[in-house]
Amino acid sequence: MPQRLEGLQRLAVLMLRLLLGVVFVLHGAQKVLGGGGVTGFAGTLQRMGIEPHVPLAWVVAITEFVGGICVFFGFLTRFWAAGLAIDMAVALFKVHLANGFFISKNGFEFVLTLGVLALAVVFMGPGSPSVDRAAGIEKGAG
Repeated sequence: MPQRLEGLQRLAVLMLRLLLGVVFVLHGAQKVLGGGGVTGFAGTLQRMGIEPHVPLAWVVAITEFVGGICVFFGFLTRFWAAGLAIDMAVALFKVHLANGFFISKNGFEFVLTLGVLALAVVFMGPGSPSVDRAAGIEKGAG
């Protein structure tokens, strides 16, 4: 049985990368395109006492939106996944940790999940198919 499942590891890495990419594209899009855009998000950061709110808003929005696109396609995957993991770690400690675990109370459940998934992509790499493999940025059998 385990031998038959080994071939599915490539598919599992691809599924994880695609899901993470889509979630972060949408997560970042709401900061870039929705509700006042990056300026609105910067205002949210300022109300939470997070400084410097404007530059940080741009870094977070770009990391999530562009990073999500790059992770989805498997381009500079480890770099962007590391950025997303750091992004979620900051969100966890600066915003969500004090609220407890559950997302229903603005807790850290969701950001922890996304951060660990991003870290898993850092460790596993882009898998195949990916731009990284096609361009020779990443080498490997899977």
